[in-house]
Amino acid sequence: MASPSATVRAGSPARRPVRTRRTTELALVVAAVLIAVFGYIEVGVNIDGRVPSDAASYGAALGVLALVAHGVVRWRAAYADPLLLPIAVLLNGIGLVVIYRLDRATPGSEAAPTQLLWSTLGMGLFIAVVLLLRDHRILQRYAYVGALAALVLLVLPIAFPPVYGSRIWIKLGPLSFQPGELAKILLAIFFAAYLAVHRDALALTGRRVWRIRLPLGRVLGPVLLIWAAFVGVLVLETDLGTSLLLFGLFVVMLYVATARSGWIAIGLFLAAIAAVGVGWLSPHVHSRVTDWLDPLGSIAAGQGANQIAQSLFAFAWGGMLGAGLGLGHSVLIGFAAKSDFILATVGEELGLVGLVAVLLLYAVLVSRGFKTGIALRDPFGRLLAIGLAAIVALQVFVVAGGVLALIPLTGMALPFIAQGGSSVVTNWIIVALLVRMSDTARRPAPEPEPESASGPEPGPMPEGGR
Repeated sequence: MASPSATVRAGSPARRPVRTRRTTELALVVAAVLIAVFGYIEVGVNIDGRVPSDAASYGAALGVLALVAHGVVRWRAAYADPLLLPIAVLLNGIGLVVIYRLDRATPGSEAAPTQLLWSTLGMGLFIAVVLLLRDHRILQRYAYVGALAALVLLVLPIAFPPVYGSRIWIKLGPLSFQPGELAKILLAIFFAAYLAVHRDALALTGRRVWRIRLPLGRVLGPVLLIWAAFVGVLVLETDLGTSLLLFGLFVVMLYVATARSGWIAIGLFLAAIAAVGVGWLSPHVHSRVTDWLDPLGSIAAGQGANQIAQSLFAFAWGGMLGAGLGLGHSVLIGFAAKSDFILATVGEELGLVGLVAVLLLYAVLVSRGFKTGIALRDPFGRLLAIGLAAIVALQVFVVAGGVLALIPLTGMALPFIAQGGSSVVTNWIIVALLVRMSDTARRPAPEPEPESASGPEPGPMPEGGR
């Protein structure tokens, strides 16, 4: 007769252990650092004919930061998605290499050392978030405070002079910061918290207009007013890229909360109306729309190639395999070669293959964020994870679409790659939040306590039982 401990209760399948995949993450992180160091060496060899003297120190700095971040994830978020950190390290490393390559073509304008410092700060904040934030649901308590702080951050640049036609920077001496980058995370937290509470009212109540059920004004009104205030401030600052991103974020999260595809159609319709209106009323935006409609028009007018034309020439010159790191001419784009148009350098010097590889890295990062959101059970976490992933997706779409002349140029930083300290810091915080939430989503449920081998203790015998 089998012992009670060997008896398996019928209908209770044995649980398969969940693998943490931390060793896989470690291997991918090391590979990401090695790829970045190899690119750094290739730039020096192609330009100078020798390995850069600081290649070892560059590789050591990036490697130490990446390994420390991995160690913290292994310690505090053992079940986190193993692809999030390696992809962020690789994209950040590619950005440092491309910026260093452009520095070599613009003597006296070195941005790579500063970008490495910002990357260090971003990875430090990544470590801090993973260490200190034990439960993402805590953020829901501070949603309204975060929304107010985000609005303040967006208003501050109005007091500073415009830079290249936009008031989105705060400049204090040699330092500059774009507060709108951090505001995106705070606004995503607010949207997630509000929609998680009111998702049933938004989806099940309201008046039907044609085939779309519009929610009650008292339910949708508060979040719509806050969104309109944000977009209004961004339009005054001529920061149309962030305006488009926040509008897309709002529509995506509203669709996820209500599961109504009609919101996407309404969002696209309103975005088209707003784009046409701003395009005609703002001279700065109107010029960008004109360049988008006729990228080669400036050449025909005898004014030389504009930035869009130079970008298209760079992509064409790169071909399938690229000219090689350090051998392109994308610096002819001008002052925005390291920021808005840095993807043109990737396309020219790494070719179509390298460009597609970079875009696929973003696609995997976004898909893992969506997968994390789907796996989470709490509505706030689900909306927040999908919203953060949507921020990255929308930002890449806006930047890549503008540089490739698929949509008018809006002026945003490509996540992790483009020059911009506030952008790289913000994206490292986004990855940290996704790591924390993926750990919660993938962590196995606690084992139920086993029943006593002798079975439940008999209760008192009812009266009349004999």
